[in-house]
Amino acid sequence: KNKLQVTYLKRTFSVFLSLPHLLMKQAEPVDESSVKKMILTFEKRSYKNQELRIKFPDNPEKFMESELDLNDIIQEMHVIATMPDLYHLLVELNAVHSLLGLLTNVAIAVVDLLQELTDIDTLHESEEGAEVLIDALLEGQVVALLVQNMERLDEQVKEEADGIYNTLAIIENMAEFRPVLCAEAAQQGLMQWLLKRIKAKLPFDANKLYCSEILAILLQNNDSKNCCCVGEGFSVLSFSVLCPFQVFKRHNPSTAEEQEMMENLFDALCSCLMLPSNRDRFLRGEGLQLMNLMLREKKMSRTSALKVLDHGMIGPEGADNCHKFVDILGLRTIFPLFMKTPKKMKKTSPSEKEHEEHVCSIIASMLRNLKSQQRSRLLNKFTENDCEKVDRLMELHFKFLEAVQQADKRIEGEKHDMVRRGEILDDSMEDEFYLRRLDAGLFVLQLICYIMVEISNSGISQLHQRVHQILNLRGGSVKVVRHIMREYAESIGDGKSDEYKEMERKRIMDMVDNF
Repeated sequence: KNKLQVTYLKRTFSVFLSLPHLLMKQAEPVDESSVKKMILTFEKRSYKNQELRIKFPDNPEKFMESELDLNDIIQEMHVIATMPDLYHLLVELNAVHSLLGLLTNVAIAVVDLLQELTDIDTLHESEEGAEVLIDALLEGQVVALLVQNMERLDEQVKEEADGIYNTLAIIENMAEFRPVLCAEAAQQGLMQWLLKRIKAKLPFDANKLYCSEILAILLQNNDSKNCCCVGEGFSVLSFSVLCPFQVFKRHNPSTAEEQEMMENLFDALCSCLMLPSNRDRFLRGEGLQLMNLMLREKKMSRTSALKVLDHGMIGPEGADNCHKFVDILGLRTIFPLFMKTPKKMKKTSPSEKEHEEHVCSIIASMLRNLKSQQRSRLLNKFTENDCEKVDRLMELHFKFLEAVQQADKRIEGEKHDMVRRGEILDDSMEDEFYLRRLDAGLFVLQLICYIMVEISNSGISQLHQRVHQILNLRGGSVKVVRHIMREYAESIGDGKSDEYKEMERKRIMDMVDNF
């Protein structure tokens, strides 16, 4: 061991003495010829190191010098990251394959180089060179190799902890450049490693935060097909992710970074719940009980828990969750949040509109999904205290109706100006206008109108009379409500079967006709 330390010290001193020469060498222009020469030198040193490792597996002193030489050339290769249009040389001369093969020997040096080569700004400088590099990395099963390497690293050693951080940066860079690789990355062991690292009882640090970011990215960047693949392949995901939330049930995050990690985990869970089959896993994992407790505790996690409940109860696949939520006395929790929007705890907290959207969406989902006794309990909530919840519902109706009408007025003015100038209103402009209407609160208004129509068709005359009484007193219009509901019915069923869409539209329009 002492001999190895002496070898390292000698080598470090020699490198220090040669620094002026190295700096002059790096100042030389980098071109195709110099990169080829560098890669060939790397291949020779890599081969020599491998040969000595095989020949003297139990005597590191014999191959230490060659390993230091190899490390030096890898450091020199960082200059290639400044020339992404020459990345094809790394592939053509087999350097990518060789680098991946060295993840067991000089892992930290290779990870540092790959992190710099895949820097997202560098990749976008040369799309062609970047495509070639990413293709070669994926062909070499880079994610699986990186995961295996992270399993070996000891985060108690700073250099190795930094290696894990840089490994996560490589994955983030590749996922941002090519989002479709997220499902493939998850299948190569990354998802299990991330969940294991997040759940590990280690002090909060930058790596734990980064793991939560990568987990959220993996799930958010999946289309329905890939998300299905991830969800089916990792059926424990819904309730495995719940474990780290326990700490936020009664305690607020102590730092802004810890709060960011909490929000990343909630975002990951919401993305997971967009897969219908995961809503049942969420139910079996007692996710509803945990979210309900968070709502009661009034900590910073409350708003995110509300968003998770919204995702877990939506659609016909959320019916069991809706029934369970009533059974665990969730109505006592959700209606105080409906009656009064909590004050923002911090500047980073979600907006008032976002809070009201989630609450209204949860109530709308329950009205759509609940049957028999649970539905009766929900409807009875609207009759309590002289129908105070109907009064609040109508207050929200006029609030969001005014906001949407103002947005519509501005949009109509812009359309008129465009027509006057002879400009064509294409589909992209119409989409932009529709997004602005949604931003003004159209979706929340649609949810509110849906709740109004549902309770008016409940068979409880008290609710029907109160809704229409307030509409008349405040100059509201049944026609306006019907128009909003028709627009809502037309937009229903994204990702649903045609049969479901048709049935749901018919059900809604029947209620609208009786409103």
